[in-house]
Amino acid sequence: MIIKPDFNDIIASYGRIKRYIHHTPVFTSQKLNDLFSAKLYFKCENFQKVGAFKTRGALNAILQLSPEQLINGVATHSSGNFAQALAYSANILGTNATVIMPNSAPKVKVDAVRSYGAEIIFCEPTLQAREKTLEQFINSSGAEFIHPYNDYNVIAGQGTTALEFLIDYPDLDIIIAPIGGGGLISGTAIATKGSNPKIKIIAAEPKGADDAFRSKKAGYIIPSVNPKTIADGLLTSLGDKTFPIVNTLVDDIFTVQDESIITAMKLIFSRMKLLVEPSAAVPLAAILEYQNIFIEKKVGIILSGGNIDLDKLSKFFS
Repeated sequence: MIIKPDFNDIIASYGRIKRYIHHTPVFTSQKLNDLFSAKLYFKCENFQKVGAFKTRGALNAILQLSPEQLINGVATHSSGNFAQALAYSANILGTNATVIMPNSAPKVKVDAVRSYGAEIIFCEPTLQAREKTLEQFINSSGAEFIHPYNDYNVIAGQGTTALEFLIDYPDLDIIIAPIGGGGLISGTAIATKGSNPKIKIIAAEPKGADDAFRSKKAGYIIPSVNPKTIADGLLTSLGDKTFPIVNTLVDDIFTVQDESIITAMKLIFSRMKLLVEPSAAVPLAAILEYQNIFIEKKVGIILSGGNIDLDKLSKFFS
């Protein structure tokens, strides 16, 4: 099977976007290493531009649009992080960004999107409502649609996270990242297998939004229906571009309880003084629940973002 994008696309993407992004740091904690009997390396995309890895994919996609395509601006639907990423990217190129957001989106993400100058159109918190509202806007405005994850250029951009990770730490045994729509894990899998096919790729997903786990097991896309989890960035279903990559290159998908996600957030904060959003803590939650898999391994963990709603901190850290 021919996988798109390929490893060379991710290398090209990195050359295209690296002047606009942070080469994010990798943190370690001896206390966590001792706790899990493993060597854990945390790739801190919470320190990325707009506070999440999504900037990489948005930039790679928008930088490949022609001046004619940018005249009417760009648009997407997103619950938060990709919305911010596209708004930031549009600012760089001097074009307009419009984002369809569910009316349940965290206030911190809504405020951040507005701070980058994007227009927000709210809709009901369903994929059908997002897509219908977006279609209406595209038809009336002529804006270019950039999908949050089911787009080859976005996937290639997200893959630069792992490419950069492996530049710094090439001898990892496992890389684990969260999975929602599959853009990050798809790019991670392509970049990692292209760099070193021996590295195992694991996706981590909340049990309350386990459509990717069920889809991989079934061999076809099972849409997410009424997901219930505190990891609000992982509510979307796999797409027709991400699923084949996940199905082919991701070695396993682990599902975790929300209680484990909260415990992982607390560990990351208490041991490394890093504040991450629930979706970013899902990989460490998987290590908590499947500890035997990781013993004596060098494990790369992608902390996908840090855009947490401060009003909810008391709920998570009580």
